[in-house]
Amino acid sequence: MIATLVIGLREGLEATLIVGIIAAFLRRNRVPLAPMWLGVGVAVLLSIAVGAGLQLVEQALPQAQQEGMEAVIGIVAVVFVTGMIVWMRTHARSLGSEIEANATAALGRGTAWALAGMAFLAVLKEGFETAVFLLATFQASTDTGTAALGAVIGIAAAVAIGYGIYTGGVRLDLAKFFTGTGVFLVFVAAGLVLTAIRHAHEAGWIVIGQQRTVDLGWLAPNGSVQGALVTGVLGIPADPRVIEVLGWTLYLVPVLAIAVWPRAWRPGASRVPLVRAGIATGLAVVAVALAIGVPSGRADLPATVRLTGDQTSLTADVHGTTGVLRTRGNGAQAETTLSAGDHRVVDRAGVRADRWRISEGGAASDQPSTLSLDDLVALFGRVPVGISPSTNPGPFTARWSTTRTTTLWTVDGGVLDASSRERDVLTLSGGGLPAARTTTLDRDVWSVPDATAQRAADVASAAASRAAELRLWSTWLPIALGLGAVVQALLALRDRRRTRASTITTDAEPTPLVPTDPDPRPSSAPTADDTTRSPAHAAR
Repeated sequence: MIATLVIGLREGLEATLIVGIIAAFLRRNRVPLAPMWLGVGVAVLLSIAVGAGLQLVEQALPQAQQEGMEAVIGIVAVVFVTGMIVWMRTHARSLGSEIEANATAALGRGTAWALAGMAFLAVLKEGFETAVFLLATFQASTDTGTAALGAVIGIAAAVAIGYGIYTGGVRLDLAKFFTGTGVFLVFVAAGLVLTAIRHAHEAGWIVIGQQRTVDLGWLAPNGSVQGALVTGVLGIPADPRVIEVLGWTLYLVPVLAIAVWPRAWRPGASRVPLVRAGIATGLAVVAVALAIGVPSGRADLPATVRLTGDQTSLTADVHGTTGVLRTRGNGAQAETTLSAGDHRVVDRAGVRADRWRISEGGAASDQPSTLSLDDLVALFGRVPVGISPSTNPGPFTARWSTTRTTTLWTVDGGVLDASSRERDVLTLSGGGLPAARTTTLDRDVWSVPDATAQRAADVASAAASRAAELRLWSTWLPIALGLGAVVQALLALRDRRRTRASTITTDAEPTPLVPTDPDPRPSSAPTADDTTRSPAHAAR
């Protein structure tokens, strides 16, 4: 409720101040107010329609898409409130004079309808920002009814204060008011950043940085005043995740500095490009340091493992999609070439692995060419199907062909698993058989023990999770900081060009030899304190 009350109060007061200044200007110039009030009314109705329309569209979407839309609305609201804070920080002192200057220009272009359009656009802008910001705050709130009541109270108070300022009954230091409410809204917007990141995760958009950081259950217990303040107002959950804390911090620190930085400490126009260049350099240095210094989280699997079967050990020497597989055993060594054509990336034991599968076949010269029934029983453990000892007594003529398939799985160059299997295709003829019969015999030549392969899979799975965690710090955060550095560098170049252009223009202006107005009248330009006075008082 507190957050929505402050939002309604601040946004509503901005709108009522603009309307009040325009109304005072119209009264002073004896222009009818009806067109202005018509523009204000239409803008208010459109703002309400925008908020209601967004809510209806969201409710019609499936759950995952609702989460995604809430994330988008939250980010848009953060952009709006940040722009509002920065704009009011730089324009609060001259708000009245700027609006009156624009009103004079509008009135000079036509009738009161020009000022009605000005009031319409001003209120529509504030109303649209308020609708999106309040909608995002409602979504982050645990009690929508209370949040809506706070918004109504805030807007009503803003209208009352604005009317008091217009009639001269209320004197308010707008610069301090907007600074104070701006600081509060910075924390609210930071909470919206955190909530938008969580909605994006629930929508399936953000899957990194989901490790728990601290347990704030003691600070924000459910149903308590502290819980309503921390969770409902500031948007901080009891179980913030790493990426949520990072987003909250990266938003809060610079925007809060903008909101509270003393004017006396602000650099002059000639030093602004240097300050921006320094910020850009600092961001770039941090981005490079993170990209280089944060480890990649590679799986530390051995390249040589023990085997069971005909061979005793295996060594994999892989480079990208090619390499060599060497096996040793019984005093001999075999070598198999791993080519890119045999390579695939597959899921193995729950992790992404590089797989090579090589098949080699041909006639088997070391197998017997004649087999008896006893030989067949010794090979297959029984008499093969289709052969009867009474009608097919043997012996049989045997033709053999053998296919050996070797499969290797690696993760980051280390061996995850490996096996080699032989399939013998045996064709029998003669021995009383009316026709040739074919049967197969499969045999494991060698393989990595199951326990070894499981341990390697556990190590690779843990490394994959660690790599996903580190990717936030080694990839995404450096990218964000690099973009920030680029933006600051471009702004520095822009400010430098503006400073040079201003200097050239100043130097080009001729100095008059005699005063152009020997008897100047007192200036009637508005002062920096005009925004603290009533528009009606200014009219008098």
